[in-house]
Amino acid sequence: MTLLQVSHLSVANRQGIALVDDVSFSLNAGEMLGLVGESGSGKTVSCRALMRLLPPDALRIAGGEVLLQGQNILAMTERQMAKIRGREIGMIFQNPSSHLNPIMSIGAQIAESRRLHFGASARQAMADAVELLRKVGIPDPAQRVKSYPHEFSGGMRQRAMIAVALAPEPKLLIADEPTTALDVTVQLQILRLLMELRDTLGVAIVMITHDLGVVAQTCDRIAVMYGGRLCETGGKHQVLAGALHPYTQGLIDCQPASEGGRGRLVTIDGQPPVAEHFPAGCRFHPRCQRATQNCQAQQPTIRTTPTDATHLAACHHPLGHLHTPEAPC
Repeated sequence: MTLLQVSHLSVANRQGIALVDDVSFSLNAGEMLGLVGESGSGKTVSCRALMRLLPPDALRIAGGEVLLQGQNILAMTERQMAKIRGREIGMIFQNPSSHLNPIMSIGAQIAESRRLHFGASARQAMADAVELLRKVGIPDPAQRVKSYPHEFSGGMRQRAMIAVALAPEPKLLIADEPTTALDVTVQLQILRLLMELRDTLGVAIVMITHDLGVVAQTCDRIAVMYGGRLCETGGKHQVLAGALHPYTQGLIDCQPASEGGRGRLVTIDGQPPVAEHFPAGCRFHPRCQRATQNCQAQQPTIRTTPTDATHLAACHHPLGHLHTPEAPC
């Protein structure tokens, strides 16, 4: 069942430049979608738009529709949206130290959400907090519920933030680079925790990341963004084994080999575009070895392949298709 349907979402800055341009994707209940791309590709802005958490003096939603269980949340009043945030859509932020209240105990922060959304008594809310800390793997939760964020390690703070996000029992979790600041061992533990929560609670997850290795371990489907636009989307195995967009293939080639790697690491030439200097046509064409004059002049539309209606790419010359260069780029 489709839980979230994002259609033609656009977010513009004060200059009217579309930082997120005509982005569409869907998410089923209990599914994990990896939203992938380099820094500045529009991943976080897209997801903050879903939460209606954009800074009003800098960014605005310029168009599109976001249906959560059939309701367009972009058309809701702020009062209505306040009931959706947390309760229906939760968010796990990249840096838990910046989003956990340093002067409230971890248990109090979880209990506050239980009381707000479910009207639980103080005793019941704290019991729920202990259970949630146990669920996310915090040792001795009955004691640690009294601890403050600074008394937790980085990995434990991330687990505590996941517990805070789970407290209102949302149907959708947005995880914004949840393992970036953690060491490799703790990263794996957090990823396993998110997969376990998806499997046991049925919560859908949007995983924002630049790491295709994370996506390969955790996600069911992938959506690749570049320069504020969606360039490819499909099942994890479809995209990783048969990428259609040159940018997606470039990201795959950039991954270091887990064993037996030889030679220099492959990179994508050039730099991602900044908003004030987005190129015309395909925004990836200045870095693409397959680019032609058509790529420079005309923005490609995202479309399915002849053999698979669930694998889409926005490319004039998708990989695996012959093309004749019209001119050097």
